[in-house]
Amino acid sequence: MFADCAKIYVKSGKGGDGHVSFRREKYVPNGGPDGGDGGTGGSVYFEVDEGLNTLADFRHTRKYSAGNGENGGKRNCAGKNGEDIVIKVPEGTVIKEAESGQVITDMSGENRRFLLLSGGRGGSGNQHYATSTMQAPRYAQPGQPAQELELLLELKVIADVGLVGFPNVGKSTFLSKVTNARPKIANYHFTTLNPNLGVVDLEDAKGFVIADIPGLIEGASEGVGLGHEFLRHIERTRLIVHIVDAASTEGRDPIEDIYAINKELEAYNADLAKRPQMIAANKTDMIFTEEDPVAKIKEEFEPKGIPVYAISAISGQGLRDLLYAINNKLETLDAQPIVFEQEFFPEYHFSTENEPFTVVYDEEEDAYVVEGPRIEKMLSYTNLESEKGFKFFQDFLKDNGILKQLEQLGIEEGDTVRMYGLSFDYYK
Repeated sequence: MFADCAKIYVKSGKGGDGHVSFRREKYVPNGGPDGGDGGTGGSVYFEVDEGLNTLADFRHTRKYSAGNGENGGKRNCAGKNGEDIVIKVPEGTVIKEAESGQVITDMSGENRRFLLLSGGRGGSGNQHYATSTMQAPRYAQPGQPAQELELLLELKVIADVGLVGFPNVGKSTFLSKVTNARPKIANYHFTTLNPNLGVVDLEDAKGFVIADIPGLIEGASEGVGLGHEFLRHIERTRLIVHIVDAASTEGRDPIEDIYAINKELEAYNADLAKRPQMIAANKTDMIFTEEDPVAKIKEEFEPKGIPVYAISAISGQGLRDLLYAINNKLETLDAQPIVFEQEFFPEYHFSTENEPFTVVYDEEEDAYVVEGPRIEKMLSYTNLESEKGFKFFQDFLKDNGILKQLEQLGIEEGDTVRMYGLSFDYYK
């Protein structure tokens, strides 16, 4: 089954905790600290697998977790690092943060392997906290927490040319005639469900990759008829070719069809409507009227800079001229594939430096309350019972402007400050 969209949950490994222990040997009854460091948690990587062309596997497995780092041990033994996890995806997969829809990375071009989430750093054992004034520290650093994200994976096919058109205008027949692709061809009145890719080989020319984007209908940009699923595949194409039924075999007006599809392209992504376009007026072998519908299409669109080519996908008439015209146009366009730029940065998202906090006075409790994600994370890895830990805590309050905000609120010596489950008296 072809699948081009999936939502998954990924989690890196937690760092192992540092260990608190002391040397206890036969002739060393009061040895120094020898607590080992915790191991680093495993990281989450994405990697392109050339053998994949669908996201179907992610419909069965939705949760991916790297291994946690082991805790440190006595006798300076460090904990084992957690195992990394490598998630394989087909080329062209765009990885987004699910809630915001922002792009984290595009697994295309030279981007074959990407570090998404780093494992938590292991905590330091108590051997690192011995000083001249504290020779037996009973404090070790906890490992850093794991990082987790919900992701949206979208497979956007990589092709030079995208074929668009209403259902049953002959796109699949055209693709089967000019490329090595073998799409299912029948009188579908709705649409082919899967995008089909094919390579066009031309004599004395470079050739190009062409994609049959499943038939669009009005309202596609709003998701009608699986519109979003279809439209995402045209975002990378450098040239758009409209296939229209010039003979109006099903009573459709080809000119109205072109305007309707361009309207959907613009509504979905304004940049798409600005891409270079060509029109292939298909089914000319079935035109039996005195009035030439192809001439009408040319009269309407060629003044707008959109060339029109009369073809018959069934008989092959006009296909050679169209293909060389497409190839010549591509030669004038940027040859670099369209790669989506990063908008969401996990390392910034998980950084405590950019997380908010609040400092307020609670009249009912007669206490100053400091709260926020940054405060909560700091308290989770700080041991306030140790000399070094409390010094770090004081520096944190000063460096982040919390002490200044407390003073602006009018705090005085002896007043109570509360941070989650911790309360203490304020002194300068």
